[in-house]
Amino acid sequence: MAVSLPPDFIRMMQEQYGSDAACALFHALLETEPEVSVRINPRKRPQTPDGEDLTLPTEELTLTPVPWCREGFYLSGRPPFTMDPLLHAGAYYVQEASSMYLSEILRRHCADILADTPLQALDLCAAPGGKSTLMAGLLPEGSTLLCNEPMPKRAQVLSENVQKWTRMREGHYPVRCIVTQQMPADFARFTDCFDLILTDVPCSGEGMFRKDEEAVRGWSPEAVMRCSALQREIVETVWPTLREGALLVYSTCTFNRFEDEDNVRWICERLGGTLLEERHFLPGRDRGEGFYVAAVRKGLEASSQEVREGQPLPSMRTMRVLYDSDEAPLCGENCVALTYDDALHYLRGEALRLEAPRGPVMLTYAGLPLGEGKSVGSRINNLYPAPWRIRTTHLSRFSLLFKLNHNTP
Repeated sequence: MAVSLPPDFIRMMQEQYGSDAACALFHALLETEPEVSVRINPRKRPQTPDGEDLTLPTEELTLTPVPWCREGFYLSGRPPFTMDPLLHAGAYYVQEASSMYLSEILRRHCADILADTPLQALDLCAAPGGKSTLMAGLLPEGSTLLCNEPMPKRAQVLSENVQKWTRMREGHYPVRCIVTQQMPADFARFTDCFDLILTDVPCSGEGMFRKDEEAVRGWSPEAVMRCSALQREIVETVWPTLREGALLVYSTCTFNRFEDEDNVRWICERLGGTLLEERHFLPGRDRGEGFYVAAVRKGLEASSQEVREGQPLPSMRTMRVLYDSDEAPLCGENCVALTYDDALHYLRGEALRLEAPRGPVMLTYAGLPLGEGKSVGSRINNLYPAPWRIRTTHLSRFSLLFKLNHNTP
């Protein structure tokens, strides 16, 4: 790292964690590289195209399971993910391993998931989509997940990632995913609606220090306290939308107690929550980036009280909806299977010289949909969204297909 850690940050970490743990953290932030990890989509299983040799990088990748996420794997290096059609088909997501602990939190503490009961969930500050896609792959069939992001550019990235994750060749994704661009206060009318809310709140970004030098330069004790106040405001705003007995998951990518433990204690004392679990992930101690997560139940344990039914979701007519998986187009039998090379041409926005029935078609790779096209007989015009297209002309061949199929149950 070209910049040094702020002195106030060093002091804060030493006071909070003690000298030895703080020194291990500082060494990891300054001297080590971030881990590379992916999480597979349990509802999309790619199949090897007949007769095609899907080559891996020259140096063989090693995949090691992430202990707290059944679908997560560490990679021994960073391959050219952009060149893998399976990434664009939503077969897997490149996600930091620590944040995958959300999977363990939900499996432990969300009664609806344990009972395989459809639920209504909200990911309030969802971009770029890692936690939304994790939830979409984990929630019971028939559930509804609102994935929200207030910032316009970030909301577009969220929409792209959710669309890729949920796009199906036939039928709709088992969990209805709706991407919205709203401020937290816009959900005030959703009183008692949600069985689960994830608030991955804006924070001072200490967990990004190893990856982003600008996060280091922008850090200050004053920024920490501003973030802490904003985080409390956001949670207090959406707390009435959570039904009694339901689960709030609070998370940040920070290390300090002001934005983490202190805020969760405030939620419990001020709003009436019950802390079920909390965990800090620290580079140098844990195999991942900085991350804090806490599970808080609204009110008492569900087993010790009569929990009333949540309210149905209000009409979305007044919301800015960027995507609804239940309204995604399907092409039925009009699918065209692509080779690796054709898939890369398609992802670059090029027309394809392929024979197909005239009209709308769905382009697929390894049995998974990549996107739409329009066949004029001997050519398929490209309808892949321009902002999503691959810009590089790099020709490296890469696919995690073989590894995914041979390392997952």
